[in-house]
This record gives sequence, structure tokens and C-alpha cells, in this order.
Amino acid sequence: MTATTTHRVVLNDEEQYSIWWADRELPAGWRPEGFEGTHEGCLEHIAEVWTDMRPLSLRRRMEQRSAG
Repeated sequence: MTATTTHRVVLNDEEQYSIWWADRELPAGWRPEGFEGTHEGCLEHIAEVWTDMRPLSLRRRMEQRSAG
């Protein structure tokens, strides 16, 4: 991995973030989030946008409990 290797930020169905090489096929269950850049740039982007680390299914359950 070099500083010039392009990576992409990826997201799974639980809205958890990760980094993947831009020139490789994504593993099952992951989709592009929309940001591409250096490894460090992707990490910085994730730090800005992933503000709630709880999986989506947990956030939904907690919302249902507080609403009901």
C-alpha cells in the first residue's frame, strides 16, 4: 500500500464503515459510500461522518423502545 493507492470508503447494511481498495471488487454485503482517496484521507472522512458507532439494527431497536 502506498500513499498513491486509491481507496474507497465502503458501508454495510448495518451502516458500519470500512476502507477498501478502489480497484478491487467489494466483498459481499458492502457498497461504496461515495468517498475515494488515499488511505489516510478515507480514515479522516470516516472520522467525520461515522458519528454513531452503534449498528443500524441497534439504533432502530432503541428508537422503537423510546417511542413505545
